Amino acid sequence: MYCAVDKTTGVRESLKTDDRKVAEKLLRAKNDAVQMPFMNVAIAKVHLAAKDPRLVTRTWGDVMDDYGTRGKESTQVRVKRAFANASFRKLRSLKLVETCDSHFEEIIKTKKSSSVNYLRRLHNRARKRGWLLEDILPPSDWPATTEGSQRGITLEEHQAILASEQNPERKLYYSMVWEVGGAQSDVVNLSRDNVDQKKNVLVYHRQKTKEKCQLAIGQGLAELLAQLPAEGYFFPTWRLVEPKDRSTEFTRRCKVSKVTGVTLHCYRYGWAERAAEAGYPERFAQAALGHKSKAVARAYSRKADVVCPPLESFSPNVIPFRTAQPNTTGDAAASA
Repeated sequence: MYCAVDKTTGVRESLKTDDRKVAEKLLRAKNDAVQMPFMNVAIAKVHLAAKDPRLVTRTWGDVMDDYGTRGKESTQVRVKRAFANASFRKLRSLKLVETCDSHFEEIIKTKKSSSVNYLRRLHNRARKRGWLLEDILPPSDWPATTEGSQRGITLEEHQAILASEQNPERKLYYSMVWEVGGAQSDVVNLSRDNVDQKKNVLVYHRQKTKEKCQLAIGQGLAELLAQLPAEGYFFPTWRLVEPKDRSTEFTRRCKVSKVTGVTLHCYRYGWAERAAEAGYPERFAQAALGHKSKAVARAYSRKADVVCPPLESFSPNVIPFRTAQPNTTGDAAASA
């Protein structure tokens, strides 16, 4: 009986015949079946190269480098850090034309939401640039996006953090983000120039969106401002620390305070939730947080425990229900 031997793996497979001519025909058929896909790919590469020579040589590393040039400097740093993750190590040197669904599924199986998120961004970027002729994975095969677990920091947690913080500047900084609900980089760069004494308003522009934020100074914020420097930056030392290091220090502070499940950004969620629970008008909350989109503003306050006030407190046209009073004046008064 003749058999065929795979030259790569050394695996033997019986051809189930003792006729040499039949065995040779079966062997040629097996070799053709292996060689044809490679020949088809080679022919396709020739045609692609005629359109764009780089289509057959471009790697996912090229797509990563291209995607990393978009957005602001802080965004670029964050994107490059994401693609430096071990999940993308094998993908970086892989050519786009040689990519199949199994390469993507290997990353998806890690179940790291951040890696899957950036993988999808990378895939969409390549498609938009025309560097991929078809989807590696159809939209239906991508994992469903799950809602983040981000929540607002509570008053008790905030007070615990302040109680354990020994650095006066950082303590005032945490109090400021609690009062105004600003992003950490926006708050840390506040100065006396942001206080409009005539209007009694705190004014600043968000670094991320350039949106103008104006917040009237109430009693709590006024008492806090009285403790801050009379001129210059409010947090001159803390503002020189990198954002990632400020986050790391806050995480360490949470461990010391035995506070779990929050980040520095949770102060922003906390402000939005308190505003929603207090019945703060949505357009004011959106402007105070510097959100361009109503949807984003609503997402920040989605976990608020809102108690709706009675309708008559908002509309004079609503007649409140009153229980019938007993008749104490007789039938004549009742008929009158």
